[in-house]
Amino acid sequence: MIKRTLKQLADMAGGTLVHGDDNLMIQGVSKDTRTLQEGSLYVPLIGEAFDGHQFVEDAVSKGAAASLWQNDHENRPAGVPLILVDDTLKALQQLAKAYRSQLSVRIVGITGSNGKTTTKDMTASVLASTYKVHKTLGNYNNHIGLPLTLLQLEEDTEVAVLEMGMSGRGEIRFLSELAEPEIVLITNIGEAHLLQLGSREEIARAKTEIMAGLQQDGTLVYNGDEPLIEKVLPELKGQNGMKATRYHRVRFGANKDNDLHPSHTSMDTAGTHFKIERFDDVSFYIPLLGFHNVINALAAIAVGIHFGISAAKIAQGLRTCAMTSMRIELLKAPSGLTILNDAYNASPTSMKAALSLLEELQGYKRKIVVLGDMLELGEQEVQFHKEIGRMLNPQKIDRVYVYGKLAQQIFEEAAKQYPAGRVHSFDDKNRLAQAVASYAAPEDVVLVKGSRGMKLEQIVSLLQQLK
Repeated sequence: MIKRTLKQLADMAGGTLVHGDDNLMIQGVSKDTRTLQEGSLYVPLIGEAFDGHQFVEDAVSKGAAASLWQNDHENRPAGVPLILVDDTLKALQQLAKAYRSQLSVRIVGITGSNGKTTTKDMTASVLASTYKVHKTLGNYNNHIGLPLTLLQLEEDTEVAVLEMGMSGRGEIRFLSELAEPEIVLITNIGEAHLLQLGSREEIARAKTEIMAGLQQDGTLVYNGDEPLIEKVLPELKGQNGMKATRYHRVRFGANKDNDLHPSHTSMDTAGTHFKIERFDDVSFYIPLLGFHNVINALAAIAVGIHFGISAAKIAQGLRTCAMTSMRIELLKAPSGLTILNDAYNASPTSMKAALSLLEELQGYKRKIVVLGDMLELGEQEVQFHKEIGRMLNPQKIDRVYVYGKLAQQIFEEAAKQYPAGRVHSFDDKNRLAQAVASYAAPEDVVLVKGSRGMKLEQIVSLLQQLK
């Protein structure tokens, strides 16, 4: 993490130091009094319902050595070392950009509608086979989280793998220009943020903003199965502020015309095996289920190749990667029931991928789905839920349980093609879990999938208690 004197931090953040020793050494930066470390700089951010300035004295009492302070706030705490700035958020971002410029770290930027966290985890694991790597933790992928992630980097970090999220246009551009990556990766273009952006084409434009900070002669790795990416890429040339005038392209995906595409894919009970033509003598394995995760792995492989890592080490990195929780976790209830927990998020693309995975699984007596609302899909939300209902196949999935107002559309469409009694709708999670528990046997598998706001992990928790 950042280690600088108080005066150096003030200069880097564009602020003025008061009540502090110029040479006081500061280690780390925090915006949260609950998690700050001894000797760190506290950053009092301001939100719609909170103002961190109220907690500056509390931060100091818990070990913070100094704090930022916004000039328009009165009642500065007496005796507390302060760096006065016009805007604490902008000062945090400026501090992170200055620190990044002082490091020799190589940056990988990752975005996409689905799979970016999984891809980030796999990419970091591949790179860690050869380099000292730091990756975005949790959901620190926005205009606050990414600067904090940069400030967490040790001086000797060789590669940082940074996830870049967004809710609207301009946000990924800002993050990319802040991080200045040498390689950027776009996993796919889905339907998330349709509510804000209106169309998948506009989402593609927002995602390709990750090119804004790409270094000269850098590399763009992208999903070649998605035509919208190549459709909007030429538009970037006309945008002011594009750092790179020359860059390389690597395409990955299921289609054989991509630079990297999979072959000989198969699943066992805990993961997926596959090969790629470029390294036909190497077998790859990921501790994740589903063909869609193989596609994500191809992106990580492309980054490994960019960094000169051998195929054998790439394969080892993929095999041993530690995944962020709640992304299709395979869990076992004491009863023996298998639970696929994919309750972290849901969009039509990820929902279809999860259902395809369930259909591909072998070795289970019956297959059951518990599906919740897919949120923030805009005007087409009803149609998207109907499509999911229509794709459910009674020959491959035995029972369907839904929860939520929008998921009722899944129920109505699925009920048209399923025999009576095999599709169920609930407005109470406990009753739904009890219904699944009364039907499911130890030899069965249950997929639980819905948007984060539906909190379907509560159903997963109830099913895990089955004995």
